[in-house]
Amino acid sequence: MPRGVRSPNPGGSCPERTDHKDPGERLVSAATASRTTATDHQAPRHFLDLRDFTPEVIRQIIDLSAKVKAMQNGRRQPLHPDRPLEGRSLGLILAQPSTRTRVLFEVGMGQLGGSVSVLSPGDMQLGRGETVADTARVLSRFLDVIVLRTGNDANLRELAKWSSVPVINGLTPVSHPIQILADVLTFEEHRGPIRGKTLAWIGDGNNVATSLMEGAALLGFNVCLATPESFSPNPEAVEWARAHGATIEVFRDPAEAVAGADAVLTDTWVSMGDKDRERRLKVFQPYQVDTALMAKAAPNALFLHCLPAHIGEEVTSEVFEGPASVVFDEAENRLHTQKGLLLWALGRENG
Repeated sequence: MPRGVRSPNPGGSCPERTDHKDPGERLVSAATASRTTATDHQAPRHFLDLRDFTPEVIRQIIDLSAKVKAMQNGRRQPLHPDRPLEGRSLGLILAQPSTRTRVLFEVGMGQLGGSVSVLSPGDMQLGRGETVADTARVLSRFLDVIVLRTGNDANLRELAKWSSVPVINGLTPVSHPIQILADVLTFEEHRGPIRGKTLAWIGDGNNVATSLMEGAALLGFNVCLATPESFSPNPEAVEWARAHGATIEVFRDPAEAVAGADAVLTDTWVSMGDKDRERRLKVFQPYQVDTALMAKAAPNALFLHCLPAHIGEEVTSEVFEGPASVVFDEAENRLHTQKGLLLWALGRENG
């Protein structure tokens, strides 16, 4: 088990596979699993949720990301001088459309010397009924790391359960941990150590909010959330973060959540797959981040948004384009944190 990982198999709670009925096939599967165990000396470094790790590992990944970013010297030296992932290959499975996730993993892997295969479930045998378990074991023979962006969290868990190479959560409806790595790096670049600071989350208590609370528990910052009652943050995630030392407060009034905060974060009100756009727009209207709301935060508070943004809905143009906004620094830092994450996942954190 990699040092600092709380569980060697975060997806291990998935039920045992029952689709193969023939005893001979089960023996073949067992033999395959046995060979994988024999050839790999440690469990793969999956990155599914922040809560799977110790604070030291998350800090290591963020610090490594900052180091890799500094080596790039702006964009004057984008290629890592040692090409540490040369010959390594990444499979990027996109079950949902993506701008940042696709481009950043493609560019980041290339800057580290590796290659990327972009895969769509519709173009794979998954689209013709092959199981996630079989897909995981096949791709593990071809690839060195797999990133999955999916609308079904159970598929991520199943993929990690059967994969013998690292699986990275590119986004699920439950969590979005890679976004929080970039958010923390961005905050610390502008305001120094995040420990002890207060971040206000305004709007939908969604997957990003869940990962933000997990990050708070690991890195020692506080989170105040303001959400409509019908879009409250995951109560299990709130309790987990509190049980692990985080101060998490949930409000209905955005002004209460923002008061004195060191940063204000929001997200789109309508995500892919949401069928209730008009209802959401009406419910979330009091949660728009505008200049009056930002004025209630600390005088030097930052504004962050994981993008894509819908100006005039969750945020006004004055805030999005204003001096408090570090949105595009945040977007750029997705590249650097994903490079740091890849180096860590493939055991190259020391170069």
